[in-house]
Amino acid sequence: MTRYDHPGAPARYDDGRGAGFLALTKAWAAGIVVLLFTEYVQVTLVWEQFGTEDRTASFAGRLLLIHLPNALCVALAVWAAGRLHRPPYRHRTVRHLLAVLAVPLAAQALNLTLQGPELAAEGVLMSSAVLALGCVAGWAADRLQEED
Repeated sequence: MTRYDHPGAPARYDDGRGAGFLALTKAWAAGIVVLLFTEYVQVTLVWEQFGTEDRTASFAGRLLLIHLPNALCVALAVWAAGRLHRPPYRHRTVRHLLAVLAVPLAAQALNLTLQGPELAAEGVLMSSAVLALGCVAGWAADRLQEED
């Protein structure tokens, strides 16, 4: 470990070649695991228990049973990826954004691709809004913990 020469400078770590990519992959792995687990819990607990056709017929029902739980899943995945992305790489904004946002963005792209012609305008708009809300909430939670 080497440090910058002036007092108060942030620590600079020399972990060797590929350490930055390893830090990214750890963050991505955490995001994938958390996203898959929370989505599984959402489908098995929320959707199977409360997701009847009558309840999802209205926009409010879809918002409460599909979109808000999805936003929570995305936020938790972003937060977990952010927590596992270690210094000094987490202090570089572009790398940290790549670490925390790659999994939700890839999941959104996969979801839109798989649904293809079955997509409705409301579905695309709401899933994009859910993605944005979850990413911002997860990023904010990560940043708030960083300040402590």
